[in-house]
Order: sequence, then structure tokens, then C-alpha cells
Amino acid sequence: MSSLLDAKDTMDLFSYQSLAQRIFDDVRELSFDGVGVTRESYGEGESATADYLTELAKSEGLEVQTDRAANLIFSPPGLSDKPAVWVGSHIDSVPQGGNFDGLAGVVAGLLCQIARRREGVDVPIRTVAFRGEESAWFGKAYMGSSALLGKLSQADLELTHRNTGQTLAHYMEQVGADIAAIQRGDMLVDMSKVKAYLELHIEQGPVMVARGLPVAVVSGIRGNIRHNRIECVGDAQHSGVVPRWLRHDAMFSVADLIMRLDEHWRVLLERGTDLVVTTGIVQTDPAEHSISRIPGRVRFSFEARSKSMDTLEAFYQLMKAECAAISRERGVRFDFDRRVVSAPATMDAQICDVLAQACKGRDTAFEVIPSGAGHDASLFANAGIPSGMLFVRNQHGSHNPNEAMEIHDFMLGVQVLSDALDHLH
Repeated sequence: MSSLLDAKDTMDLFSYQSLAQRIFDDVRELSFDGVGVTRESYGEGESATADYLTELAKSEGLEVQTDRAANLIFSPPGLSDKPAVWVGSHIDSVPQGGNFDGLAGVVAGLLCQIARRREGVDVPIRTVAFRGEESAWFGKAYMGSSALLGKLSQADLELTHRNTGQTLAHYMEQVGADIAAIQRGDMLVDMSKVKAYLELHIEQGPVMVARGLPVAVVSGIRGNIRHNRIECVGDAQHSGVVPRWLRHDAMFSVADLIMRLDEHWRVLLERGTDLVVTTGIVQTDPAEHSISRIPGRVRFSFEARSKSMDTLEAFYQLMKAECAAISRERGVRFDFDRRVVSAPATMDAQICDVLAQACKGRDTAFEVIPSGAGHDASLFANAGIPSGMLFVRNQHGSHNPNEAMEIHDFMLGVQVLSDALDHLH
């Protein structure tokens, strides 16, 4: 790894701002759903984006490969199978999401490659566009990167699409993934050829906006434990005739559980524990629910995130204990689907330092912060690949249509990424 150079000695990426804006605008138009953007994992919007980026890369003289997990890999001509630094992110989105979540990282990598290609600089960099990072569609995150690294299980492949009921395996096979190799758990990439993995991503929370930071270096990524569906089963009865002490009310039972978990969470936060807890889905059956009916079945989701796997496991067991207690007290039961776990990850200290030095070289304010959201970088870090992440400021949060990353902030992030790449290849 070479020593850091002054910013004046590095390539100017700010001149590529108009190209960046055109790419973002074109992909938004391709995937606009009338409210936000929808780039369904292994579906139409994601595939349209993949096709667009493929044509763009080829027009700039880059080589494009679809790996056996159906991810796209963009390489300079002649790189062949030589070791390279990988840069990337994902190209899918949540339903009615924002345009920059994931896409910004892929565009950043492509801009770094295009600039070097146009200026005749030969640097071993690969950009990867992962398919299937969002958990919104199949209840499983990191599908493309997990498959690449031999970590997508048969149970994962049997997960079904939120709308169609078709399996993940079906959708992946439709876009060319090697399902047999994925089922075997084959490593679909030669790890010795991946020198490091870098990912630029919008921050998906409010910290950077509040602190006036255009960029930030990511220290680590929270892991999570999830159940996509837990069903509380009670007894559906007429709302006017059953007194409280004889009810087996599934909705009140779920509400009781959520409030108990909230209190446990509050106490743990007071002790300095890193933890966030969410129930993002609560639903009764619309075919049978009624104002005058005591709900007999309620389905809900559960998610806990933390930088500590021990914290996640302890809180999960606490949740299960509270379910057992409520079952006894209220005469209901809780049925659980498969538990889905994503491990926390720590970014490589040396790469974090290179990114920090690149920020300093651009005289830009930055901080080192953890990521509460998950990213493909965590898979690479936990597979033993030195990994690093750079956040770019983004207004109005994420996973909604109002993502508002300023193009100047993005280009500053791309420039910092480019400067860091000059010292990692």
C-alpha cells in the first residue's frame, strides 16, 4: 500500500458530475412507480437498471460480466483474473423507495473506473452491482452477495416473494443464477482475487445532516435477528359479549408484547447497550376482521439490531420468554416462522484510516460513525476480506421516496473514494 499523496496529485472526479446526474436521472425514470422508485429484487426494475448500467459501461470501454449469482461485475479491459480492489453496492430498492439507496455506491465505482479509462490510467478496480440486497421482497437481505460467497442456504432459496408466492430460487434462476452451485454452497468468487472491498452509501439516518457532515467513515455495521412473520393465535369472538377475563385477544396480546419489549429496550439503553428494536408489520386478516370482532389471529414482524451478537441473542431470548408469559396469562399462543440472522461486522482499521486520510486531504469535515443499517460490506468483512465504507449525507432518511442526496456531496464522496483507491491497489 503506497503512502498518501496530496489531493492535487490525484485524479479530479468533480468534472464527472454531469455524467453522475444523468445516470441518476435515467435510472430514476426507468424505475419510477408514480410515488418513488421500485427496483424489485430479481424483478423488472432491478433488471432494467442492470441493463442500463451494462450498456453505459460498455459504451465507456469497460468489460461486463454476470457472475453465477446474477450480480454484475464491471472491469477495465485486460484485467482478466488479476487481483483487484472491489467497489460496489446494490441496485434493488424497497417498494416506493428512494433513488440513491444502493445505486449511489454502484455509480461511484463506475465513475472511478470511467475516469481512469478516459484518462488512460490502468488501475485494478472492479465495480460490482449486487442484485437482491433488500429484505423487503423475500424477507432476506444480502441475497446476491450471500450467494456469491456461498452463504445462501436452501432454506433461503425457498423463501417466497411477498406478492407472488414464488420462491427466491425461481426468481434467481429467471435472471441466470446458477441455482445448483448456490444450493451446494459453492464459493462463486476466488477470494484471493479480491484485495479489498469498498462501498459508498448514503447515510440512511439523520446524524450527518444534524452534524453538518458531507461524508463520514463507517466503523462497523449492526447485525440483526428477525422473524418476518410471527402469528399470535387467540380466540375470535363477539366484541360485545365476552368480558375481559374470558377473552383470548390476539391483538391485545401482541400490543402487550410490544410494550414489554419497549420497556426492556429502554432499560438496556440506560445501561449503554447498543440496540434498536422494531415491529414494522402488524396485521389482522382483512377477510375476517371487523370492528365488532375480537381478533383471533394477528401476524407481526420482529427485528432487533445491535453491534453485539451477544446483545442480539440475549434480547431475542427475552422476547421468547415474554411470549411464553403472555401465552400463559392471556390464553394465546405464538407461532414463529424461521429465524433470520445477519451477523454484525467491523470495518478494517487500515482501510478506515485510508478513507479518513483521504477526507483530510480534501479538507472536508468528517467523523467516524457506525452504520445502523445493513450493507453488503458486512458479508465481505465477515468473510475475511478487508472492507471499508464511506457514507454520504442524505436528507429525509431512506427507504422512502424523499431521499435527497445533494450531487455535490455525492461527488465529494466519489472523490474521497477515488483518492483512497489510489492507495489501496
